[in-house]
Amino acid sequence: MAKYLLLKHYRGAPASVNDAPMDQWTPEEISAHVQYMNDFAARLEKTGEFVDSQALAPEGSWVRYDGEGRPPVTDGPFAETKDLIAGWMVIDVDSHERAVELAGELSAAPGAGGKPIHEWLEVRPFLGAHPSTTECTFK
Repeated sequence: MAKYLLLKHYRGAPASVNDAPMDQWTPEEISAHVQYMNDFAARLEKTGEFVDSQALAPEGSWVRYDGEGRPPVTDGPFAETKDLIAGWMVIDVDSHERAVELAGELSAAPGAGGKPIHEWLEVRPFLGAHPSTTECTFK
C-alpha cells in the first residue's frame, strides 16, 4: 500500500466545470457537498483505503525561525496556502492508478445547483511511497 495526498485547491489549478465559488453556494449546496465528502470517506474507511481528511480554515500565517527568541510571523508577499488550499484527504491504496481513480470520483462532489464540480485535484505520493523516489532521511 502507498499513501497519497489528494489536495483540493481554491485556485491555482485549471478552473473546474462548475466554477461558482463556495461563498456563493446556498447552505443546502454546501451541506450536499460536505455530505458527499463524508460518504466518500466512509466508503474508503470500509475498504481500508482512508487515512484522514480535513477542510482548512481560511486563516493562516507563515512562520520561520530567525535565531534566538520567538519566531516572527509574516504574511507575504508570496502565495498563501490559505488562498490556495481548501482541504486534503490522505488515502492508502495499492497503486497510483487507484489513487487517480479515487481522485476522479472525489472531483465529482456536488457544488452550485447540485451539479458536480469536476474540480482538479492534485494527487501526490508521500515521499518514499512512490517507486521513483529514493529513501530520504531528515535529521
